Amino acid sequence: MSTLGERHTVYQQAQASPEFAQLRHRLRRFVFPMSAVFLVWYLVYVLLASYAPEFMATKVAGNVNIGLVIGLLQFVSTFVITTVYVRFANREIDPAAERIRHGVEGPA
Repeated sequence: MSTLGERHTVYQQAQASPEFAQLRHRLRRFVFPMSAVFLVWYLVYVLLASYAPEFMATKVAGNVNIGLVIGLLQFVSTFVITTVYVRFANREIDPAAERIRHGVEGPA
């Protein structure tokens, strides 16, 4: 009769570990809500453009209208989300992933 270590590779053992499960949980806890917020934000923009063109055409300053402002804010929000994710990954994900990697491969 073989032991768990003989039946599974070191990578399968790492994937089955509580540390790996915690890493997945942390990542999903950040990524899924952030993705949902961004998709809703984008959907609101598309729906406003489709169903409220008069509102989107409202002038803000000169030839700049609300539609243009919201469209540009889509780009801004993408950069903000990316920056927030990078900080989160550097603080939460990368150290945990590095510990798991060291457990699998040993110190570099």
